[in-house]
Amino acid sequence: MALSVYQWEVEEVAMAKILIVGLGVTGQAVARYLYQNEIAFGLADERVCGADETLLRQTYPEMTLHLGSFNEDKFLDYETIVLSPGISRKQPAVAAAIAAGVEVICDIEVFARVVNAPVIAVTGSNGKSTVVDLLQQMAQSANIDSRLGGNYGVAALDLIDQEEAELYILELSSFQLESTYSLKPAAAVVLNISEDHMDRYDGLPDYIEAKAKVYKQAAHQIINRDDMQARELAGSTHSISFGLDRPDENHFGLIKIDQTEWLAQGETALLPVNELKILGRHNIANALAALALGQAVNIPMVSMLSALRNYQGLSHRTQWVADINGVTWINDSKATNVGATQAALQGMDTPVILLAGGQAKGADLTPLTTVAASTIKTAILFGEDADQLELVLSDACEVIRVDDLPAAVFHANEIADSGDVVMLSPACASFDMFSNYTERGDVFIRLVNGLQVNQ
Repeated sequence: MALSVYQWEVEEVAMAKILIVGLGVTGQAVARYLYQNEIAFGLADERVCGADETLLRQTYPEMTLHLGSFNEDKFLDYETIVLSPGISRKQPAVAAAIAAGVEVICDIEVFARVVNAPVIAVTGSNGKSTVVDLLQQMAQSANIDSRLGGNYGVAALDLIDQEEAELYILELSSFQLESTYSLKPAAAVVLNISEDHMDRYDGLPDYIEAKAKVYKQAAHQIINRDDMQARELAGSTHSISFGLDRPDENHFGLIKIDQTEWLAQGETALLPVNELKILGRHNIANALAALALGQAVNIPMVSMLSALRNYQGLSHRTQWVADINGVTWINDSKATNVGATQAALQGMDTPVILLAGGQAKGADLTPLTTVAASTIKTAILFGEDADQLELVLSDACEVIRVDDLPAAVFHANEIADSGDVVMLSPACASFDMFSNYTERGDVFIRLVNGLQVNQ
């Protein structure tokens, strides 16, 4: 019979029934939690060696360590395997353990069995991090002791201390949901579905099945009515929907009042869209999802709207930086490939002055041509592969070539008109000029802030 976490008690080392497989960030969080609670366990990892192995042995001197290639026979010595999300359940030794009746769970399952406070669970192919980060801001605005983690930021088990939080907000990947069975979210959402991780799944239906687990025991199911595949995953009970159309009573969407678009619940106007600092239709959907989730766990609407009005977005992801003389400046430095820049551009409904360039990594840049014709007013290009970008953009929009990012910001400020958006969304890696996309985005922010000082 598989070992339940409820039954985990102090064990002699020789009687350890739990094996942690994979010692990355998640596996180490599991080890810390079990060790702090005097629960014996074994550790298995294919990559740990050298100084890391020495540190592990010093930290957990009484625990059994299985390093190197996974050993099927060793796995069968345990009743429960806590599997890191980066390791597939189809890995041969893991699959053999499952076939032999070994319980295989993940850190979220351990978390679910030991917490009592309400949990908001957010999954989907895109937008998860923005929604959970926004929810955390909303809860803090209401002075709720909320803790954010899971697939975003802090591992779930590291959120637990001697005093339980009032609310937990978890971003969950399909990998985590695969091995989670006991989670009963107070509110859950599958934001959207698109192909992802197809190297891990047998096909899209297999991936969707993993995502759908978030709804199984949820008290409130939040549904994206604009995404057919995500919409079909939820049941009909205790459901609230969000979308970019006019909502029915109690649901979330958009209404127009005197030509101004508003976030709304039913016919109740909540916040003008033009007061949001996060731009793009995708971020309007994210805001509506957060409102629906927050209301389901009784975060006061006034606190949620206050947080939403001030929310600037995640760093380097279509992040609002400033409004200067009617021009909005956006940092999307994390757009290191064509697809990310496409998505950012498609979300804009105002003229865009695009700052782009860097190392294209041999990627096909031609998909930018179509979206450029309808969204880009001027493209200001710099960096190692600016020539390639100019080839695909010059027939679709005006192109200006400059030497570097400071020059790009200077020229954008010179040509931008009130109502324009200036967006750094490079479609390229940063390594020709910066150590990473974070440094590139930070430099951009400093340059834009310098423009405000000089006004």
